Amino acid sequence: MTDSDEVQGAVVDSRRENLFRARGLTKTYNSTGGTVVKALNGVDLDLFQSELVVLLGASGSGKSTLLNILGGLDVPSGGTLAYRGHDLTGATERRLTVYRRDTVGFVFQFYNLIPSLTARENVALITDIAEDPMPPEEALGLLGLGERMNHFPSQLSGGEQQRVAIARAIAKRPEVLLCDEPTGALDVHTGTVVLEAIERVNRELGTLAVVITHNAVIGEMADRVIHLSDGKITTIDTNESRRPANSLSW
Repeated sequence: MTDSDEVQGAVVDSRRENLFRARGLTKTYNSTGGTVVKALNGVDLDLFQSELVVLLGASGSGKSTLLNILGGLDVPSGGTLAYRGHDLTGATERRLTVYRRDTVGFVFQFYNLIPSLTARENVALITDIAEDPMPPEEALGLLGLGERMNHFPSQLSGGEQQRVAIARAIAKRPEVLLCDEPTGALDVHTGTVVLEAIERVNRELGTLAVVITHNAVIGEMADRVIHLSDGKITTIDTNESRRPANSLSW
């Protein structure tokens, strides 16, 4: 039995490379009242190439903290985290900057687009600094926005703005796409369109996609659903088959 087999709900598939290996991850904060808050409390987790994974849990369960550590935006207080066998736990800030730039794409609940730039120019902000990017036009086309690339954010709907944000995230061809409540500010129909975009990126580019949500229905489109509560993984469910995003309703 391998270490990966020992992690609850780990998918052992010889066709998929183990990208992340976390063991005993903890994250603690000191609150203003002097109380120690445990945002993560001993997380063991493996994540695999080309998976679509949903992190599910209530507010304060540790989802965003875990996502930020996976993305190199934060560092754990204890435990180990490796990406492709390379230790991230003790990485320097310079190494984490390179890792974030070259490996990870981020999508957040709020789109963080620059209002004075067109959709194409917003995506070009990333492609101008990436090592081997796809052209902004290609990234936007993949998200169905080819005809909207010269529009400013104010001329786009909320769903279109979120798809621009996804195009910006995937234009550098990241191996990992981390999405923190990407449908949280959207209605059901628009949210479904955004989930379809994430689904397509995962399927066509082979990108590991990790999606935070509090909506259990979204878990049905994933390979695995990781449930968190009080900074711990409580259960990991493996779906025998993934439901298409456009078949979900909530």
